[in-house]
Amino acid sequence: MAAPGPPPPTSHAPPDVPSGLALFLTTPFAFFLPELVFGFWVWVLVSATHVANPLLQGWVLYVSLTSFLISLMFLLSYLIGFYKRYESWRVLDSLYHGTTGILYMSAAVLQAHATIVSETQDLGNYMTNTAATFFAFITTLLYVLHAFSIYYH
Repeated sequence: MAAPGPPPPTSHAPPDVPSGLALFLTTPFAFFLPELVFGFWVWVLVSATHVANPLLQGWVLYVSLTSFLISLMFLLSYLIGFYKRYESWRVLDSLYHGTTGILYMSAAVLQAHATIVSETQDLGNYMTNTAATFFAFITTLLYVLHAFSIYYH
């Protein structure tokens, strides 16, 4: 009979996930802070404008606020090591960021439409909507990059 091997590891987490502040220096996890910052700016800028079309910009606010809160929970779970309890954490992370990238793309397109509509109304409102549109597309790119980098990492 063969001698039993070493006991199975208690953590199912990938061994290459750093802990603490080193998390922000690795490729897939370095996207967390820019996602949060740019997503926060989308949320703030849209809420600071006169909402010309509540259905369009309501969706933008919903996506940006919900994504901000869930991404913050993901970041905190990485910082405190909660991800170590689950084997499929990487798949969940990739699926979340991919889905959020798709939702953010729809929100960015709707925000671009709201920006075009607001062009004739008020210049200050138009500039704020333009900034929100820019940050929405940047945040979309960050979520998609995070999804692919965590999947292929």
